[in-house]
Amino acid sequence: MIDNIFGHLTDADLRLATHREMLGGVRHFHRTLPSDPLPGQPLSFFLTTSGPQPFDAANLLYTLDDSDPADGEPGRLELTPEDVEWDEVDWRYVRRWRGTLPAQPAGTMIRYHLAAHVAGTGHWIFADNQAESATQATDFAVYVDNDPSPAWARDALVYQIFVDRFNPGAGRPWNKPTQLDGFFGGTLKGVIEKLDYIQSLGFNAIWLSPFFTTTSHHGYNASDYYTVEPRYGTNQELKELINEAHARGMHMVLDFVANHWSKDHPTFRDAQANPDSPYRDWYIWNHWPDDYECYFNVRELPKLNLLPGDARAEMLRVAQHWLREGFDGYRLDFAFGPPHDFWADFRRACHAVKPEAWIFGEIIHTAAVQRSFIGRMDGTLDFLLTRALRETFGFGRMSLNEFEAFLSGHESYFPSQDEFSRPSFLDNHDMSRFYYIAGESKGLLEIAALVMYALSGSPIVYNGTEAGVSQERPMQQGNRYVFEEARLPMNWDDQDGELLAYFRRLGTLRTAFPVLREGRRTLLHVDSNRRTYAFAREDDTAGVIIALNLSDSAQALSLPIGRFAAEALDRLNGHPVVVHPDSVKVTLPGRGCSFIA
Repeated sequence: MIDNIFGHLTDADLRLATHREMLGGVRHFHRTLPSDPLPGQPLSFFLTTSGPQPFDAANLLYTLDDSDPADGEPGRLELTPEDVEWDEVDWRYVRRWRGTLPAQPAGTMIRYHLAAHVAGTGHWIFADNQAESATQATDFAVYVDNDPSPAWARDALVYQIFVDRFNPGAGRPWNKPTQLDGFFGGTLKGVIEKLDYIQSLGFNAIWLSPFFTTTSHHGYNASDYYTVEPRYGTNQELKELINEAHARGMHMVLDFVANHWSKDHPTFRDAQANPDSPYRDWYIWNHWPDDYECYFNVRELPKLNLLPGDARAEMLRVAQHWLREGFDGYRLDFAFGPPHDFWADFRRACHAVKPEAWIFGEIIHTAAVQRSFIGRMDGTLDFLLTRALRETFGFGRMSLNEFEAFLSGHESYFPSQDEFSRPSFLDNHDMSRFYYIAGESKGLLEIAALVMYALSGSPIVYNGTEAGVSQERPMQQGNRYVFEEARLPMNWDDQDGELLAYFRRLGTLRTAFPVLREGRRTLLHVDSNRRTYAFAREDDTAGVIIALNLSDSAQALSLPIGRFAAEALDRLNGHPVVVHPDSVKVTLPGRGCSFIA
């Protein structure tokens, strides 16, 4: 079974092509130090140049007054060549450049271009799109402020709701569409009815799929960003949901699509029908009126022109509107699509309305690309960890040694969750259910969920994962992916009671042990042959041990202790664990796990 999370990057040859593309010419890729500067911190900018042309100088062109550096006379800073490296893959030298601006006060938006001079000519090439003029150059931006990720996000335990497939409400049965992409009948009232259920599992935040006016079951093709789709309910019912959630101490996160919307949006209809439309520049036309840029060439979804202008301004207004209406943050759909500097404006606009808003993006790309969004968002969904969890505990194609090697590097590569949050998940509406890929093994799902809950990122659970919802067929069917296979409706009449009880225990443990969110992780044991693994999460005053056994037979482990009393308890299974002077001894059943504290 293919798990096509990373698209073309799953192919080695295409990864090689991407590597070469990211080295050739003049490249910046938003590399600054620090990535998210505080007031009073100098800011360094990094650039690389490589063949096929020779470069002998590089400049930073910048403004500090929010203006476009392509207009007027921007500030100019010469970059200094630092070193040269040989890239064996691309078989070329790569030169690195650096320049540093002095510290700026809070509230400064640094907008800038970077360019390198072609030796022996009068030409300058701009990073990253290799434009030859400032008016066509890639726009970069860094916002200087002290605006860390909100404190509540650190403690968030998030439940993802796909509205059409969650709950019809009022005792109504599910619709029975003839195709999986039909409407099953979930409503906002249905969500309100299940708030006690959601909270009983320990969740304190809800990620709500798009609910705007739409022709689809999924809502990612909205035609009105201010009105609830009538199939789901009304704006008043949405307000009731927000208020009811807040009354329970829960936060609300909206799935927000900035990159594109429906071809039925009135601005697109006008822009396509009227050559003098004021909305003409809201879109990117290859040849007006029928050839326009789309999301993955889907003509239903025209891409918005989010360069500085009216479309960008409208998106920022929409984002501020829903924060004022009570939402506490955004999960940003296909956040790799819009320009980086748009997200700098987006974060500034959101935090101006609600400083505690949590803004995290769907960036399905390399670790370096995900890290480039530091300072532009509060965080990104941890797709790299998701893949490792699925490959190790679902498919069984990654050994425990490989998993630990990935995890130790992953935790070191990114800043702390306080600086850049990386919410974790086992599955979502765009990938096969974890339970399905694990052969509907409750043991494997329980192990994977425990590991996710025991790591530092805020866990996200896709509705139904906690109750044994699976799917009937693989998503890959011939040459196409049928995403709806992973969007079957909730099984309210046939829930797996054991799984529900298990996820409730995990929610209780995540809340009761702050060390899971704040402590350091220490490897205690890994044996790929025995298929056993254990690590500790600990700080200066407390510690817990996570131990697991992926094999089919029972395994006894002797683990070096951290900070434990003479006796400890396996909090998942409810039995005591004897602590010896230099070890904790635990026996794990086949496909079993323990949480020892």
